[in-house]
Amino acid sequence: MDIDIKALKQLVKEREMQWERVALAIEEALFAAYNKNPGSSPNAKVKIDRVTGHVEVKVTELDAEGKVVREFDDTPADFARVAAATAKQVLFLKMRDVKDDQVFKDFLKRENTVISGVIQQGKDPSLIDVKIADGVEGFIPVQEQVPGEDYAHGKRVRVYVTNVSKGTKGPQVTVSRTHPGLIRKLFAREVPEIADGVVEIVSVAREAGHRTKIAVRANDPAVNAKGACIGELGQRVRAVQNELNDEKIDIVDFSDDLPKFVAHALSPAKVSDAFLINAEERQVRVLVPDFQLSLAIGKEGQNAR
Repeated sequence: MDIDIKALKQLVKEREMQWERVALAIEEALFAAYNKNPGSSPNAKVKIDRVTGHVEVKVTELDAEGKVVREFDDTPADFARVAAATAKQVLFLKMRDVKDDQVFKDFLKRENTVISGVIQQGKDPSLIDVKIADGVEGFIPVQEQVPGEDYAHGKRVRVYVTNVSKGTKGPQVTVSRTHPGLIRKLFAREVPEIADGVVEIVSVAREAGHRTKIAVRANDPAVNAKGACIGELGQRVRAVQNELNDEKIDIVDFSDDLPKFVAHALSPAKVSDAFLINAEERQVRVLVPDFQLSLAIGKEGQNAR
C-alpha cells in the first residue's frame, strides 16, 4: 500500500511545513486507525517509507522473556483507503496549525497596538466579537467595554490589543475599548510630535465613556506640548474624541513639581494655591475659591480622582 509521496511532499513544501513532522503525524494517525481494528496488536508499528511512500504495519512478537521471536506484516486489507483519507486529514490539520501559528506570531507583534476592526454579532452578548483580519476575530470582554457604547453589527471601530494567546480553536486575540493605551496610540496617530518623541504623554487617567485626562510635556523647549496635542482649531484632539464617541478629553501640562502638576490636573478649576504636605506619601493640599470647589472635585468626584 503506497501514498503518493511526491505529491504529498510538494504540498508540504508549498505550505512551508516540515516534511518529517507531517510524516510522523500521519504515522501516528494511521497507528490510531489500526488500533480500532479487531485483533490489532499492541506491539505494532506503522511505518511510511520516506522515499517510496509505501505504508506497512509491522508487528513484533515477543516471548515470555520479552525477547523478539519474529516480526510480521499485519497491514489490514482495507488500509489503503484508510491511509489516503488519513493523510488528507492530517495534512489539513497541519496546514491549519501552520496558519494558526503564523497568525499567532503576526498578532503577537501587535500586542499593545491599535488595530481597526468590524463589530460582529456574537452568540454571547457579554463578549463582543471584532473581525480584525480574514478569518481572525478579536473579542472585547465585558470589563474592556465602554458603558453605553454602541457595538452594533457592522460598525467599524478601533481597538487596543491587550493579549494574544494560543487557544484550542486558533489564536485568541483580546482587545479593549477602555485601556489607557488606546488613548496614547490614538494621539500618536494624530499628533506627529508624539509619534516622533518630541512630545511625550507622561500619564493618562481615564474613566472610559466620560472623561480622559492626559499630562503632556515637550522634550524640545521650542514646542508647546498642549498646543501640539490640541492642533489647529482643535482638529487633533477632536479627531481622537470622534473615535471615542465624543468622550471629553482634558490636556494638561506635566510638571516634576508635584503641587504645580496637581494644580494643572484640576483644570478647568482655578487653583489659588497648592503645596506639598507629605513628600513620602505624595500628598498635596490644594486651595480653590468656594465657587470653584465643585468644579475642582468634579461630577461624582471624577476630577479629584
